[in-house]
Amino acid sequence: MRLRHKPWAEDFINAHPEIVIPNPEEVKGKWDAEFKNEHPLHIEVGSGKGQFVTGMAKQNPNINYIGIELYDSVIVSALENAIAAQPLPNLRLLKVNGADLAKYFEKNDVDRVYLNFSDPWPKTRHAKRRLTHAEFLELYKSILVDHAEIHFKTDNRGLFEYSLTSMSAFGMLIKDVSLDLHVNMPEDNIMTEYEEKFSAKGQPIYRVEAKYV
Repeated sequence: MRLRHKPWAEDFINAHPEIVIPNPEEVKGKWDAEFKNEHPLHIEVGSGKGQFVTGMAKQNPNINYIGIELYDSVIVSALENAIAAQPLPNLRLLKVNGADLAKYFEKNDVDRVYLNFSDPWPKTRHAKRRLTHAEFLELYKSILVDHAEIHFKTDNRGLFEYSLTSMSAFGMLIKDVSLDLHVNMPEDNIMTEYEEKFSAKGQPIYRVEAKYV
């Protein structure tokens, strides 16, 4: 995906430290204090324009949510969505690399990880960049509570099959597999921007919940 440069994005992001945490490494292990409650914490790695994580925060006020996105030109759209949906005291954004989660979260800080429409990195030599590679699964485990779940959605069948194999090989319990989510879509399903786009074209949406055991 080609990113369009937005020269105003950095200043806009810096003007909203109440949503985009400016120094998240300082909050590591202190997220209850940041949210001023002890509610469960769910994170979305690769939150894009933020439609999913904002929708989840609106739908579930007793769960805290953090959307994680690296690029200014993308996270600024998530910030705009978050501002439009205010008040949402249970939503924060981090402009960081998903590969560095251990810098910002300790073991037991996070209760669930969402991965939605991640880059498939189709070439074999790029397999380690896939967010469901074993090294990422180990990373998530290092910040999650015991027996936590990863919820994964994609339109890419190859990535989905790879992810099922990777999670199984890691020893995770595979549950609630859907090969076409929108055939019997759950009433509480929050769609991402990509999900709306691909499902409108008639493409199946693949989804799985996988649990650490």
